[in-house]
Amino acid sequence: MNAAVSLGAEPTSGLDLAVLDDPIEQQRFTRWTEAADGQRQAESAFQLSGMYCAACAGIIESALAAVPGVAEAHVNSASRRAQIRWDPAQTSPSRLVQAIRGAGYDAAPDAAASVRELRRKERRQALWRVFVASFCAMQVMMFATPSYVAHGNELAPDLRQLLNWGSWVVTLPVLLFSAGPFFTGAWRSLRLHKIGMDVPVALGLLVTFVASSGATFDPTGPFGHDVYFDSLTMFVSFLLGGRYLEMSARHRAAEALEETLSGMPETALRLKVGDAVETVSVLRLVRGDRVRVPVGAAFPADGRLEQGQTEADESLLTGESRPVVKQAGDEVVAGSINLGAPATMQVERVGADTRHEAIVAMMRDAMSQRPALARWADAWAAPFLWTVLALALGAGLVWSWVDPSRAVWVMVSVLIVTCPCALSLAAPSALVAAAGALARRGVMVQRLDALEALATMTRLYTDKTGTLTEERPQWSRTVLLADDGDAVTLTAQAASLARWSSHPLSQALAAQGMASEQAPWDAVQEQAGAGLEGADGTGRRWRLGSFAWVGGEGALRHAAGQDEGQAVYFGPVGQPLARFEFDERLRPDAAQALQALGAEGIQVGLLSGDSTERVSRLAAALGLTEFHGDATPAIKRDVLARAQADGAIVGMVGDGINDAPVLARANVSFAMGQGALVARSHADAVIVSNRLEDLVLSRRLARQAMTVVRQNLIWAALYNSACIPLAMLGYLPPWAAGLGMALSSLLVVGNAWRIGR
Repeated sequence: MNAAVSLGAEPTSGLDLAVLDDPIEQQRFTRWTEAADGQRQAESAFQLSGMYCAACAGIIESALAAVPGVAEAHVNSASRRAQIRWDPAQTSPSRLVQAIRGAGYDAAPDAAASVRELRRKERRQALWRVFVASFCAMQVMMFATPSYVAHGNELAPDLRQLLNWGSWVVTLPVLLFSAGPFFTGAWRSLRLHKIGMDVPVALGLLVTFVASSGATFDPTGPFGHDVYFDSLTMFVSFLLGGRYLEMSARHRAAEALEETLSGMPETALRLKVGDAVETVSVLRLVRGDRVRVPVGAAFPADGRLEQGQTEADESLLTGESRPVVKQAGDEVVAGSINLGAPATMQVERVGADTRHEAIVAMMRDAMSQRPALARWADAWAAPFLWTVLALALGAGLVWSWVDPSRAVWVMVSVLIVTCPCALSLAAPSALVAAAGALARRGVMVQRLDALEALATMTRLYTDKTGTLTEERPQWSRTVLLADDGDAVTLTAQAASLARWSSHPLSQALAAQGMASEQAPWDAVQEQAGAGLEGADGTGRRWRLGSFAWVGGEGALRHAAGQDEGQAVYFGPVGQPLARFEFDERLRPDAAQALQALGAEGIQVGLLSGDSTERVSRLAAALGLTEFHGDATPAIKRDVLARAQADGAIVGMVGDGINDAPVLARANVSFAMGQGALVARSHADAVIVSNRLEDLVLSRRLARQAMTVVRQNLIWAALYNSACIPLAMLGYLPPWAAGLGMALSSLLVVGNAWRIGR
């Protein structure tokens, strides 16, 4: 058997065991406890591969038990995970994995084991509660059926009493076990001097059980002879079923987040002096490290490609399914997969500073928020519940005078049917569904309330550089500054030197693919704000950068009127030979996206700190009538303030540090994914995909979400306005009230699931 299962062990066979013994790496998958004798013990979680049947679990447990220092080992064959408690003085994680491999399987650290275990326990307990309630409800219904179908004296009083006693006994597990969350929630609310949704449910269950128990013990007493155990058990099973489906939806969202987290590698191949390779934990990488990334592996940090050309799969980060071509100098992001060729990268950002971790943090924050609409619904829920209690008490008093035998179940029906679960789920279910749909597309929502403003947005202002245009400019032409120069040769030489810099203009020049392979450079240095300097094969020094840097401080400027910010010069020190000019490159979808927004009635304006002349040219190309050039952050803020004073709901899209104040001022704001960190932190959402068409999609999904919220609220209002009178008039038995309330909540959640599909 071991020979067979070893074939399935390849997913983690490349795991370096020495890294597992790194104390920093162990923090991912190990927690530390103290035994009764005071000795320190470790508990580690591993994901297993190569398991095909339940017998495999016993084989792995036996192999682990044979390792000195292993106190306990549990293997779950269904989830393919192992939980191992071990003594750090006698063994180590690497020896544990060796033992598993020796048994013919393989293992990798399970970093999300603790939260996954909590979800598993929650799901298992919830499923048991639903099962017990549903099974007992069927048994109680069997006991109750003779009473419903018998006519006159067909059912003897002693048999009826025996069936009632049976129903009472079978109802006890439902009340004591399945209904536990309702009583716990109600007690928690009352202890905090608040009234929550579980209060009327718990009260209805208690009243039903007490009245039915009184009728069972003393059929001639004040509670009469009618029992409602069938209604009670059916109600609990219906409501628990609805909550189980809601919990499953939450768990799926959490698992999707874990899938994003799993894109990060655990180890990295760090290059040492002389290009020797060492395997280290990604937690030990620092800025400036050089890392080798094999084909099929994930980039362990944010950085830039040093050499070669490859393709990267960034679908988990941007929603873009097609591989992205990466050349020397291009940025690579942590978590993306290297698909083209082995690559070497230089680390720029690690850990929490990477774009991957920023996305994960945004998703966590968004999924844990309570949007304003949800807070509004919760605020109305409390007075609504007090009204429900008053109506139930009033209905019970009236029916105790009209027909005392029906007073109890009318009061119970009113309590049950009016539980405002649908009201409280109406907004958050729709907004979370919309945020999840946008995240799959590459738009990370940081503030759920922004979706409401986005749906009603009437005016949008956008920055130019890095927003409407690509972050990197495009080389347009080479201008010779000497009569004896060769444009092709000089461009190739300059491109080869430009590869040593990460400056946008240098990278744009290097991206032309014409860099001379016969032009090695030595002693390359980069002067911040000036340019590059390097020595060719003959020792002659060349410079690439500003004219003052290449030609010297006293040199005359060539081609007067050129914007030097969009041009670089090249030549030997003191002798500029060529000028390379660059144009801004519009994003491929910019014109189409702005046209689509305009067709939806949104006024689009352009705000930029660039010269008014350049801004006006771009605005004309895009068909925009409102534009503001030479705009400082204060001017941008004033433009937005005037629009808001006119009653407009204003949105803003930007990417730079100078956009942070105006992003914070807008009703709803977007930052481009490659933008400055401070801009992203002030934005309501980040377009990680860098596609402007996703801005159009975001608005449409926001409008769909708000439509669903309105539908849910209208449904909740109609449901309560129709069912409360029916319950008070005695036309709605408790079991039907429970079914209606559960179906109402399921309808709200199901309606929200339509968003983005």
